[in-house]
Amino acid sequence: MADQLLLNFTWITCISINNKQKKDNMNFKNRTQTNRFQLFSLLGAIVVLSVLFTSCDIDETQVVTNFTTITMQDEFHTAGAPNSDIWSLEIGNGIDGWGNKELQYYTDRTENVVVVDSMLKITAVKEDYEGSPYTSARLITKGKFEQKYGRFEARIKLPWGQGIWPAFWLLGSNFDTVSWPQCGEIDIMEFKGQEPTIISGSLHGPGYSAASSITKSFELTNNRFDTGFHIFGIEWGEDYINYYVDDVLYNQITPEDADGQWVFDQPFFIILNLAVGGGYVGAPNNFTVFPQEMLVDYVRVYAAQ
Repeated sequence: MADQLLLNFTWITCISINNKQKKDNMNFKNRTQTNRFQLFSLLGAIVVLSVLFTSCDIDETQVVTNFTTITMQDEFHTAGAPNSDIWSLEIGNGIDGWGNKELQYYTDRTENVVVVDSMLKITAVKEDYEGSPYTSARLITKGKFEQKYGRFEARIKLPWGQGIWPAFWLLGSNFDTVSWPQCGEIDIMEFKGQEPTIISGSLHGPGYSAASSITKSFELTNNRFDTGFHIFGIEWGEDYINYYVDDVLYNQITPEDADGQWVFDQPFFIILNLAVGGGYVGAPNNFTVFPQEMLVDYVRVYAAQ
């Protein structure tokens, strides 16, 4: 169609030039001005058609799989400690602050982690504990629930403040044998407490980890993540991972985006944690209020039928 349009335009232009040239009373100046006008018109048409051809080549299609079969869900209806059939609680301050120079000590105390009012409550407290200036909690499903592909989602109300770092993420189940980042990491939601309208979703693997991870942010308009609940999720298939906030698809990552080996073809386990400090967010300041709470309404995982 574009070729025919260009052909018709050229044919009309050539007839116009021939008709003008038949007028014996046209002086040289007028002929020059007319030919210039016609030349610029022809060039303009070529530019427009070129843009049309280029636009046709852009493929903005994003693959979305509807995973509908529940494989794991925790609605947090039973008060007390988190369900031990699903979750384990990691204790301590890890190595080098869990690899990120974080400042908290994770505990299994009810002061830091408890199910209450049909919600999981993770609380960061400012206190001296086992040599650390803060306490909090970190829950994992390692060895209890692990899955390859599917939809992973959680409905969460986030804390806020400089140095507050909640996250909902996945880690490769072969972490103990190949270590990080070879095992792969899928950050469904990371949040800097000092930026209450923005969350990030990232992918870490061999050759694209830490500061070189594949990442994209999502920003709320006229709202904040600490003032209400929001659903954070991914849909993960064989050759893509789609990122969502409240069912809004804001990013898709495929093997072509990875500057290294694609390692997302194995089971992963879930992590929920509330960190304090670390290289990603920096330390709390005098304006950071404690305690801070991360409230989780539910965690659900789906697979294809």
